Amino acid sequence: MNSPESSGEEKAQSPALFTVRTAEIVVALALAIGALIVSWSNYQLGAGWNSYGPDAGYFPFRLSVVVFLASCVVLVNAIRHNDRSPFVQRDQARLVAVILIPLIFYVFGIAYLGIYVASAIFIAAFMRFLGKFPWWKSAVVGICVMLAFFYIFEIQFKVPLPKGPLENWLGY
Repeated sequence: MNSPESSGEEKAQSPALFTVRTAEIVVALALAIGALIVSWSNYQLGAGWNSYGPDAGYFPFRLSVVVFLASCVVLVNAIRHNDRSPFVQRDQARLVAVILIPLIFYVFGIAYLGIYVASAIFIAAFMRFLGKFPWWKSAVVGICVMLAFFYIFEIQFKVPLPKGPLENWLGY
């Protein structure tokens, strides 16, 4: 006797990459370390009160202390509750990676190519590889959108955005 569950009609879940407990511990530790760095730098900047009022680091120092204490509470709760349910599964991680990895390349590309060229490539690549559009449509849309953004930000609003070799070659 085959039930629908045993016949393979129901899709099997992929294995978990890590648990809720692991995610909570990693995030709590990362926030605690970040809070310690912020509190130390603001303490050096001046986290007290002077004759004119609060020093430059007064409020950021106190906020970082609150973040540190909250991350300690999360860390203790994660260890005490020991939640071993899956936080993210392999299939879910693949979906995130499809967006995250090109986004990382895009952010680094801005430093070398400028925001307009990197954005045009980013838009065209997403249209081509995820949207399955023809390469020429992807290129036209990527270029036209960035030309419109260039006109709006650089010419109309006069907002300087990161530029690369192409904009320098064109005199911007």
